[in-house]
Amino acid sequence: MNTHTTTLTMTLIAGLTLADPATAADRDDQLHLVVPPWPGVTVKSEIFAQLIEPLGYTTSKQQLSSTVGYNTLQTGDSDAFLAGWIPAQQESYDAAMKADAIVDLGNNVNGARMGFAVPDYVYEAGITSAEQLADPEVAKRFDKTVYSIESGSTVTDMLNQAIEADTYGLGDWEGMSSSTPGMLSEVEAAVDEDRWIVFYGWTPHWMVPEYDTRILDDPEGVYGADNGRSDVKTIVATSYAKANPNLTRLLDQFVISADEQSEFIRDYSLKERELEAVAHDWLASHPERVAEFLEGVETRDGGNALDAVEASL
Repeated sequence: MNTHTTTLTMTLIAGLTLADPATAADRDDQLHLVVPPWPGVTVKSEIFAQLIEPLGYTTSKQQLSSTVGYNTLQTGDSDAFLAGWIPAQQESYDAAMKADAIVDLGNNVNGARMGFAVPDYVYEAGITSAEQLADPEVAKRFDKTVYSIESGSTVTDMLNQAIEADTYGLGDWEGMSSSTPGMLSEVEAAVDEDRWIVFYGWTPHWMVPEYDTRILDDPEGVYGADNGRSDVKTIVATSYAKANPNLTRLLDQFVISADEQSEFIRDYSLKERELEAVAHDWLASHPERVAEFLEGVETRDGGNALDAVEASL
């Protein structure tokens, strides 16, 4: 199981699955998923919905903001959430945890991160740390400009604070804020010309496979502690976890890499493929991952979960 599973969750799952079959069976055949309008969680939730359908479950996708989602998890109107970004959602998360209303199953995306980013050809030229931006020759190659997203966004505020503090010698640099599509159009133009560019990047996102994006080391923590790493947690309502040990186990074991999520985000957002097709093709092309997800999991009526999913694909 996910190594980040909390002691509480392990106790819940172990205690329920060791009970007699009638007690261990999942109470609910429908999973109510909180799905904010973000490409990553949209596709990830569809993948999970297609994964559990052959097991005898259905999914209700609730298009709610993360803030509202934490509230509905507490009231029992939602069951789970696959995009618990921490520290971005820390306040809502802490309130729900304090109320003992949610169970944290740990990261479902390994490698989520944000920071100063460059195309791969710049990284391969030796620019691997934001500390190198202080070098006058390096600064000249970047035209002393860092591209970022919307003015007023948390991450653009982080960049502006770094410029004001002269972190990494950025005191005389310009922070060029724009919409996310606007920033990425600048990146695309630079990549087409093999020109050096540094910008705000994050993973998972389609920019990673599309532009061979690499995120620089950030020892001063401009974009957060631990080199801008983030947790993307699976959050489950406590009452649901207690009543549904089988599906809770699957939720716990549903873990992918940031690169995997970046790829299917590209298929859905950039290539504009149909959501259902993107999810189906991902499951069909990752049989080893599906087997890992389903280890120790049964269909709702006690059958072989892996056989049921393979038959459906």
